[in-house]
Amino acid sequence: MIFQEPNQIDDITEATNTYYNNFIEQLPGIGFGLLLIILGVLIGSAIGNFLTKKIAKRTHDPLMSRFLGKAIKFVIIVVAIILGLKAAGLGAIATGIFTAAGASALILGFAFKDIGENFISGIILAFNRPFNINDTVEIGGNFGKIKALEFRYTKLKTFDGKDVYIPNSDVLRKPVTNYTEDGFFRWDFIIGIAYEDNIDAAKKVVMETLAKEPTVIADDLHENFVIEDELATSTVNLKVFFWVDTTDFRKMALITKGNVVRTIKEALEAHGFYMPADIQEIKLYGDEKEFPVRLAKDTLHKN
Repeated sequence: MIFQEPNQIDDITEATNTYYNNFIEQLPGIGFGLLLIILGVLIGSAIGNFLTKKIAKRTHDPLMSRFLGKAIKFVIIVVAIILGLKAAGLGAIATGIFTAAGASALILGFAFKDIGENFISGIILAFNRPFNINDTVEIGGNFGKIKALEFRYTKLKTFDGKDVYIPNSDVLRKPVTNYTEDGFFRWDFIIGIAYEDNIDAAKKVVMETLAKEPTVIADDLHENFVIEDELATSTVNLKVFFWVDTTDFRKMALITKGNVVRTIKEALEAHGFYMPADIQEIKLYGDEKEFPVRLAKDTLHKN
């Protein structure tokens, strides 16, 4: 059995009392530090939300305002944590934490390169990007409306209801097609008329019909036209080009295209143009000389 010397017990008791007294002395500082951190979080959130609304009103750019608001909130909270640790007498700990964080960031930067890359890409996109909120875009095969820009990703809502989160680095690297930046898009479709029909007269009917469609755009910069596209098996194919407003892209643009296709078909038919279906040619081989065919009209007469 080992017995501690009385002076060792006294040393332990004295050390414990010293730590306890130091802790009691630091309690006000620790409480003040915690208060600073809590106030920093609250003030950072309030200032971030306020600046988000303020920047949005000035720039009319909800993506940038939201991104900058979050960035400012993050900076304020970090500063509050540093001040809180120093007020609590833990300045050395704060310095150690951020020094270790810096060293760790360098080490982890290689392991989490994509996260850092997306974060930096998000900062670049906040100030310079090829789209705005609710723009219809295509990014790397993903087609839909832009809904949000976050630190690491851009949120896109497809027209069939899917939420696609695209890494910001991909947004910078891949081609971005913006369908609504200038508000106009050109549709085209092919319509076939019979070989015996007058091509110029058919083109005139098509252009007159386009001019009557209220949702088709026509001005000096956006010209609608019709060209001869192909001599197909049974038709002369005309290709119709026309411009539409893409502010409400997809729904209204598709409705406009459907109206144009329908009205042009009806107009051509009303002016006596024939739009034949594909002609099927039947060939007889060998000793066959005749091919039995029964017409529906003959069958009705017999009945």
